[in-house]
Amino acid sequence: MIYVSDKAKERVQQLMQEGNMSPDEYFLRVSVVGGGCSGLSYKMDFDKTTKPSDQVFDDNGVRVVTDLKSFLYLVNTTLEFTDGLNGKGFHFNNPNASRSCACGESFAV
Repeated sequence: MIYVSDKAKERVQQLMQEGNMSPDEYFLRVSVVGGGCSGLSYKMDFDKTTKPSDQVFDDNGVRVVTDLKSFLYLVNTTLEFTDGLNGKGFHFNNPNASRSCACGESFAV
């Protein structure tokens, strides 16, 4: 399962509304790609096409889709959103990461 915090849900819904994307048609695609200072990086996009091996989750009113390979790195991860003075944006609370970089955009397992 991939989880979505309340603040992340609000921000995802706001971005979808601003982009005129219907939640019935579009979803949040989350993936893991090689790169970043720790070796692996998170990637997020809005998409409307699923692939046969995609893993689909609905949490807190947000549909999250990931490919099978990425899911192996993301199992039990929570998508968070921060809008405080110390930084603004999405970040992942990933219990599978053995280390992450200071900016939180890359990790290693």
